[in-house]
Amino acid sequence: MKLSFGLNPENKTMRVAFTLIDSYRWTGGYNYLLNLFRSIQKYQSDQIRPVLFCGEDASEDDLQPFYAMASLEVIRSPVFNIPEKKRRIIRSLFLGQDFAALRLFQKHQIDVVFENATFYGWNFPLPVIAWMPDFQHRHMREQFGFVAYWRRELGFRAQVISCSILMLSSEDARKDSELFYPRAINNTTVVRFAAPIPAKLIENDPVDSIQEYRLPPQFFYLPKQFWKHKNHRVVIEALGLLKQQGCELVVVASGNQKDPRHPEYLTELNSRIKSLGLHENFRMLGLIPRRHVISLMRTCTALLNPSYFEGWSSTVEEARTLGVSMLLSDIGVHREQMEGNAIYFPPNDAFVLAEKLKKIALEVPLPPSGVEKLTYINDDNIRRFAYDFVAAAEQAIRSYHTKRYLS
Repeated sequence: MKLSFGLNPENKTMRVAFTLIDSYRWTGGYNYLLNLFRSIQKYQSDQIRPVLFCGEDASEDDLQPFYAMASLEVIRSPVFNIPEKKRRIIRSLFLGQDFAALRLFQKHQIDVVFENATFYGWNFPLPVIAWMPDFQHRHMREQFGFVAYWRRELGFRAQVISCSILMLSSEDARKDSELFYPRAINNTTVVRFAAPIPAKLIENDPVDSIQEYRLPPQFFYLPKQFWKHKNHRVVIEALGLLKQQGCELVVVASGNQKDPRHPEYLTELNSRIKSLGLHENFRMLGLIPRRHVISLMRTCTALLNPSYFEGWSSTVEEARTLGVSMLLSDIGVHREQMEGNAIYFPPNDAFVLAEKLKKIALEVPLPPSGVEKLTYINDDNIRRFAYDFVAAAEQAIRSYHTKRYLS
């Protein structure tokens, strides 16, 4: 490696290794990588060369947007096949290094490794940025079974001990990391997500999407995966209260409908929708194309996010980029992300949510027809996203060499 102690005197472009996040398992994580690479390509391509590693079993649909980026390399190898992941992590825990991944990284001259939902070892001989989006398992232990909790917790502890730098998505998450893992103090950096929305996604008339899904002129939009902590249940209860008052509002929900930790969750939601007679009020679209997600954001009365927990919400960031009104759960990261520029409600209070939904529906005029083009993209946030990631990579290199020097 040509990088010297904490510095880059040759102004060498850093080659940073990433591993593909399966969009079906975690849509938000997949979009995070996609948007990070787009931000780097636009503003920091002379500093960072992302190298995306994935298995030979990776979805071609997932990979297509990455292939289109000139500043990104995609490396496919059986080392990163999904069935191999658990075995590699176990070997990393016991042997201290993921030797198979290391050989591949060295072959492709990797300078820094981005570690997300994996573990390369407590003695891995490359600088590592360990990304921890949130600490929901510590706040909401009841959402995790015994095994799921400790698998996540032990993984986090191993990363905190071994990583060069711990990357968080918000100051709220940084506070959590330092509270739960004191060893993280002075070893963290915050890189806030931004959402560069490609122009082609805002060139279509969004009315086409409204007609395709047969939606009413006025609706609230909830684009979140159907994970239990995303709290769709409070929205259903609020719609039920409004229906009892004779107020028929519509919430449209899109996203992956599978919760691996709570496979019964969707069945429970459907049962409650049926008992309250809300089939027309709570519309489930499932996974839909990203261009349709953007179209529905542009035409909804307000974006709705009732989540109990977020790292840094990608849908909130996209809605902010598009200038969409928002009704959000009153949690720390939503306050931080929107700097108070939204309407908030307690995530456990269906009565308050019902009143706010009704108030917004009565006061907010119907969205525009959507024929005009939206051109506002928050370039400052996108530039900051790319710049902060470069700073995190440089910090990881300095930290790695400092630890090696002191040892």
